[in-house]
Amino acid sequence: MPARETERNQQAFKRFSTTLVRAGFKGETVSDLGSLTVYSTDNSIYQVRPMGVAFPRSADDLVILVKCAGETGIPLSARGGGTGTNGQSLTSGVVVDLSRHMNGIEGLDLAAGTVTVQPGVVLNELNAFLEPHGYFFPPTVSTASRATIGGMIGTDASGKGSRIYGKTSDYLHSLEIVLSDGSASKIEDLDLATARLVAQQDSLVGRAYREVLRVISENVEEIASAFPKMNRGLTGYNLQSVLKDDGKVRLAYLLAGSEGTLAFTTSVTLRILRRPKLKALVPIRYAHFQTALEDVLLLLDANPSAVEIIDDKVLTLAQQDPVWSSIEAVLGSDARVAVGGLNFVEFLADDEDELQRKLDSLAGQLAQRSHLFIDWRIVTDSKLIAELWSLREKSVGLLGRLSPTKQGIAFVEDTAVPPERLPDFVREFRDVLDSHGVTYGMYGHADVGCLHVRPALNMRDPRDAALIRPISDAIASLSKKYGGLLWGEHGRGYRGEYSPFFFGDRLYRELCSIKRVFDPSNLFNPGKLASPTGEGIDAIDTVSFRGEFDRQIDATHAKAFDRALACNGNGACFNWDKSDPMCPSYKATRDRNQSPKGRAALIREWARLRSLNGTSRTAAELSGVEEALKQSLSTCLSCKACSSQCPIKVDIPSMKAQFLHNYYRRRRRPFRHHLLSQSENAFRIARRLPKIANIAKAAMSFCGGDRLTRLVDLPDFYPAKASRPTLGDPERLLNLPDDEKQRTVILLEDTFTSSFDGGVVSASYALLERLGYKVWREPPMANGKAAYVIGNLEAFEKTARAAILRQETLLATGISVIGIEPVTTLMHDHEYKSYRADSATSAVILTFEDFLLREIKSDRISISTLPANKQNYSLFLHCTEKTARPSAAASWIEIFTFFGADATYVPTGCCGMAGMFGHEIEHQAMSKKLFSMSWAEKLDGLKGSIPLITGFSCRCQTERLTNMEARHPVEALLQIVSGVPASGHALTRQNTLKSTQSDYERNGHVD
Repeated sequence: MPARETERNQQAFKRFSTTLVRAGFKGETVSDLGSLTVYSTDNSIYQVRPMGVAFPRSADDLVILVKCAGETGIPLSARGGGTGTNGQSLTSGVVVDLSRHMNGIEGLDLAAGTVTVQPGVVLNELNAFLEPHGYFFPPTVSTASRATIGGMIGTDASGKGSRIYGKTSDYLHSLEIVLSDGSASKIEDLDLATARLVAQQDSLVGRAYREVLRVISENVEEIASAFPKMNRGLTGYNLQSVLKDDGKVRLAYLLAGSEGTLAFTTSVTLRILRRPKLKALVPIRYAHFQTALEDVLLLLDANPSAVEIIDDKVLTLAQQDPVWSSIEAVLGSDARVAVGGLNFVEFLADDEDELQRKLDSLAGQLAQRSHLFIDWRIVTDSKLIAELWSLREKSVGLLGRLSPTKQGIAFVEDTAVPPERLPDFVREFRDVLDSHGVTYGMYGHADVGCLHVRPALNMRDPRDAALIRPISDAIASLSKKYGGLLWGEHGRGYRGEYSPFFFGDRLYRELCSIKRVFDPSNLFNPGKLASPTGEGIDAIDTVSFRGEFDRQIDATHAKAFDRALACNGNGACFNWDKSDPMCPSYKATRDRNQSPKGRAALIREWARLRSLNGTSRTAAELSGVEEALKQSLSTCLSCKACSSQCPIKVDIPSMKAQFLHNYYRRRRRPFRHHLLSQSENAFRIARRLPKIANIAKAAMSFCGGDRLTRLVDLPDFYPAKASRPTLGDPERLLNLPDDEKQRTVILLEDTFTSSFDGGVVSASYALLERLGYKVWREPPMANGKAAYVIGNLEAFEKTARAAILRQETLLATGISVIGIEPVTTLMHDHEYKSYRADSATSAVILTFEDFLLREIKSDRISISTLPANKQNYSLFLHCTEKTARPSAAASWIEIFTFFGADATYVPTGCCGMAGMFGHEIEHQAMSKKLFSMSWAEKLDGLKGSIPLITGFSCRCQTERLTNMEARHPVEALLQIVSGVPASGHALTRQNTLKSTQSDYERNGHVD
């Protein structure tokens, strides 16, 4: 954007913000470079910088926003989850983010079968609220963990199950809206006579009804011929459904799919349905994707609730994702030929007999055409069904990894045709893509003819970017040829230029007439769908592509920050669920600058400006973006959940380390950084003199040392246990007989556990001995984790290389090397990976549970009769561990079962400690809030079950914020094998913890 235009926008937004405040606006507005960068992208190929962002708190705020926009002529564009694939919420005006504050559930009326919500409520959040009541909101989109109800109304979203459940518009009981003149109105179903009375009113809503009734009465034949005869209608100003045969006028159908071009929604009352009591999922594997497509119509004879299809490319990519560990037994079993396609066939029922009848019907059909598929199986376990569906939900993200240099790109990815024509349509679709030499992945709602196709392109390459136009034109023509649509599910956005092609010129002029009445000044999301004059609609290749900006990033920065460039904006990190580990700083703040997606956007812009390294304007922007990025990264807990949970593997902690390394090469580091970089050397001394170290630590805190170090609540040092046999030279183990090697282990201590929680080390040692192993202790070496987190990569590399050398020497003995602390154990294959030689041993450092489970399954652990253990244990995992190693919980549970005890995994988010984060003064409020959001509630609800916590930082956080003793699973196992009765843990949270939310708000960090 030219400097003069940027300055004009800044001044205009400043005046606009002043006007808002004077009018009584209670929300926030921002226009800093960091926020503008983050809100410049969504889940599409486009990048458009807004002039500012507004966060209204209420309907009153929205009224003020709209009135002030009318006075100043500043356009507004609504944003919900930011998952639009076609730039729906991008604008050069003001983005109105309804997700931060307007996200409340306002009322539930089970008698009427309705729920009333604000537009920022997330779909999964709504369904979690409804589940205990036995109800649900049926439209099921793959982005349900972050898609907002307002956004779903904007695109008239549907998704899995739409064949029987329909679209969002089918569930709109009433809408509270704000029109372009600032007037508020309630939209609900009206009989025709009442609608005509409203149309006589001299108000904007009256004029809107008058114009809509005119259009649908004068264009009956055009509407009938233009709208396709299929489940996925011509969304966006849905004239076909406004007046039905029952005589009801439903203006909500017009607003649904209008993408914020006609009105703002402030509240919506939704119809909800009884949740089916039972479900079954039948995955059917095929050798060819086309065969799977052709089989869909036959599968529909069994009347399933949904048939979803996935191709071989998605399946291959899924095998590199954490989800695969839980579904491999179903989808990864040996096949006589390679799997080329997969159909998921789902059945719903309210009783066993009904479900069995449906499954029998399908089984009978499949028996008659077994030559078409490889195999099939019935899955009824609800947890496994959810995990299988999570693969389908992740497809959009997985295709972001189609190749090292190209990504599956959304621009023709939601075509829809009548289901019976889908196989032929896909055959020609493939011909189009093949003619341009692009690879692609396919998946989608085959039962309703809606297929998601993502061609793999490198949008940084102008040649690939140039393919957007010819491919879009070809697929638009092909969709129409087969009686379908270019946009079957995800709205139009910048594809609005194709509206006349599908609606016809006459009907499109009527759409513009409707827009002219609703929004005569073109304030609402201009450039999309329709305009008051019929002109000024943005074309798909006249809006800036994100790739145009990314191609300005030089090779050095592109390589160092490749995961930021790979981020496709799918928004999986905008997860509302407090028990989900990604992303804690976003959950605590609802600030998208403090999310992996936001941080990736800031990193890309920082890298671009660093690469340009030119004009004074660039320097000024660089300074602003750099400070915004540093501020954003300062609240990153480096938990690494994003590095595995993000479908694109946007590893923010690694890029954070790279950025801080670069940042502090040009600046002086704070004292705390030097202290942390040398902390492990200090720990070694403190372990030998723990009493003196603890006295010194307390004295330093008393004398104000906290102000110097900016660290508080540091744990006490634990005395070293030098009496245990240490390994020394590992070469002496090389020549042990194989049977003796099997009964020998090396216990790899770590600086954190050994320094502050040595009881866990003692228990680990004792447990292994009791199980019959000769245990050699490897004293803790510095691992460099603290240096890595603060980006002191020179110090980290030195530490890492020394640790790698020692670890590889240990592994070369052929003896099992067992780590205790999950985070440091994982470093061998994560942070150390780039420093390890190609010739390094392929052996791995085993986690404690992996070792025990391996030995149990190999019958090398045998136990005599144990005393009856009536105690139940609850397992809490470290957030890095449960995301990087999703099998850990199941492994621990299997181990406890073997030893005759019951253990249950408790899903939680981040505890808020994450290394030193919870000890840093400036992060105290956020750290405590994160603990109270997830862990505190789960610990409170244990009801006599003993909590077992694998991560040192999680145990540290639990002990400092509660009055309970936190134990590691090995401590419980040692008690079990020793025959010591388990003792319960009464949990009474401290008063300080109960007030963390108000503390957080008093400090100015409000959601």
